[in-house]
Amino acid sequence: MIDASLTTLPDNELIQGYRDGNAACFDVLLARYQAKVYGYIFSVVKDKDVADDIFQDTFFKVVATINGGAYKDENKFIHWVMRIAHNLIVDYFRRNSKMPIVPNRPDYDIVDTLQLHDDNVEQSIMRQQTSSNIRKLVKMLPPEQRRVVILRHYGKCDFKDIAARTGVSINTALGRMRYAIINLRRLAEEHNMFIEL
Repeated sequence: MIDASLTTLPDNELIQGYRDGNAACFDVLLARYQAKVYGYIFSVVKDKDVADDIFQDTFFKVVATINGGAYKDENKFIHWVMRIAHNLIVDYFRRNSKMPIVPNRPDYDIVDTLQLHDDNVEQSIMRQQTSSNIRKLVKMLPPEQRRVVILRHYGKCDFKDIAARTGVSINTALGRMRYAIINLRRLAEEHNMFIEL
């Protein structure tokens, strides 16, 4: 049973309380973020058993890091937890991708073993997930910022072209891009989406 008096405390106070020996503080943190973390993991791996394992490993690392005194509180607890989950997902896909078998013969060229693909499965899944999230978030940007992002990333325009097409100075185009990135990060946090910008 979660102590209701702790549920209003900010993350940093709960972490400090847990460090000071109050295990109930960690229960509140877990309850606060488990749906978000598990939801992200499951959305990428698409397998309940794998998601359960990665979720448990994520919070095992969180506890070990806090208990070991290595956690630096910068009021970004959930971002740190999501980064751990993301890294564990990447590790899972690396472990489970098929490694090529290289024959042990002097006449064998290792280059023959390499697949000439841009992405392996793990990279492809992560890229698709991030791409899908970014497309949804770009639609939420103010029109002038949305246009700069579309021209830059989808139209492959440089900032001189963007300035000419939108009728503004290069500095204004650069500024809109900077604000677009700031807004995308904020929107991603508000909508529980994990993106890297």
